[in-house]
Amino acid sequence: MTLKHCFCSIFLLLYFISDFSGQNIVRLDKSEILASSLDNKIVSLMESAQVHGLAVAVFNNNKPIYKKTFGYKSALTKEPINIESNFYGASLSKAVFAVLVMKLVEKGILELDKPLQGYLPKPIYSYLPTKKWHDNYQDLKEDTNYIKITARMCLAHTTGFPNWRWDETDHKLRVKQIPGSRYSYSGEGLVYLQVVLEHLLNKPLEQMMQEHIFKPLKMDNSSYTWQGEFEKDYCFGHNSKGETYEKDKDNDARAASTLETTLNDYSLFTEAVFENKLLNKSSTNEMFTQQIKIKSIQQFGPLGLRDSTLNDNIDLGYGLGWVLLQSLYGTGAFKEGHGDGFQHYSIIFPKTGTGIIIMSNSDNAEGIFKELLEIAIADTFTPWRWENYIPYNQTK
Repeated sequence: MTLKHCFCSIFLLLYFISDFSGQNIVRLDKSEILASSLDNKIVSLMESAQVHGLAVAVFNNNKPIYKKTFGYKSALTKEPINIESNFYGASLSKAVFAVLVMKLVEKGILELDKPLQGYLPKPIYSYLPTKKWHDNYQDLKEDTNYIKITARMCLAHTTGFPNWRWDETDHKLRVKQIPGSRYSYSGEGLVYLQVVLEHLLNKPLEQMMQEHIFKPLKMDNSSYTWQGEFEKDYCFGHNSKGETYEKDKDNDARAASTLETTLNDYSLFTEAVFENKLLNKSSTNEMFTQQIKIKSIQQFGPLGLRDSTLNDNIDLGYGLGWVLLQSLYGTGAFKEGHGDGFQHYSIIFPKTGTGIIIMSNSDNAEGIFKELLEIAIADTFTPWRWENYIPYNQTK
């Protein structure tokens, strides 16, 4: 049986149980595509690019009108993915955490522009680490720049921290540029904000997320730590050859990277953002207001240090927890996720109520993102070169 035939059999099963199959999807440019046509296109793209599993939700008028899964949780077991199958969310974690932070700002617990060290009775490096590594700030003892870092800088990726301390040759955490001066993607920045909040509120991240996000939205299959109930239905990541990675179930909760979630749960979150179910409108507007312009040629790597005007036409920049672009249809707010065997992308256009979530357990998935975005919602604005989403049929 070919890969295409396997996917088609899964598609037929989902087709008959889905509430969305008979609907037309209205794209950004007001053109329409049948749900069945999108199904067929997804199956074709997955076969061509050898994508092993995919989950897709499309939004019209702030609501999901298409929500389907394709392929397998594991190429070894051939069990099909469903909308409640657990995915490692990678950096989708950051967007969810940003909403939590804005909720705490609304409650008066946190100020975006107050240096975070000012919330603590003693220097951050004086606290005894309790996790494997991420709450150890001994490296900052002689640093005079970290005390300038604010919550706004953390959410906008302008702290000056590296993405992770492990990216440094000596594996030491340091502030590499003046805080607030330049965009530089940093998971460490989000985790620093998390650790300050945990000390301030005397609550772990997981408890804060459950109280303010997951339970109010009934995201019953989401967590920043691995839960025993996920064992019954979760996706393995696959490398480019279709071999499975070992599932990592031993992470400390980190705001930047450890979200475990499902297509259904992340759809609930996205709808809540669209409809201001968790935040008031002014907070959402602040989150989707550009804090820093992005000038780099690519998001990561050597080209992340070189400036250009390549994305000036979409005014690429960072908001609070989300990357922002400007389009013919207003602001587009997007967040990606990337880890071993998992590649995700989500973009919403609040002015039109149009959006899409793409979640995959395959290292080959980013090669179909450009074409999938164009066919599903007529998104020709996502800066795929900046994201390094090189189409599968092009040479990098």
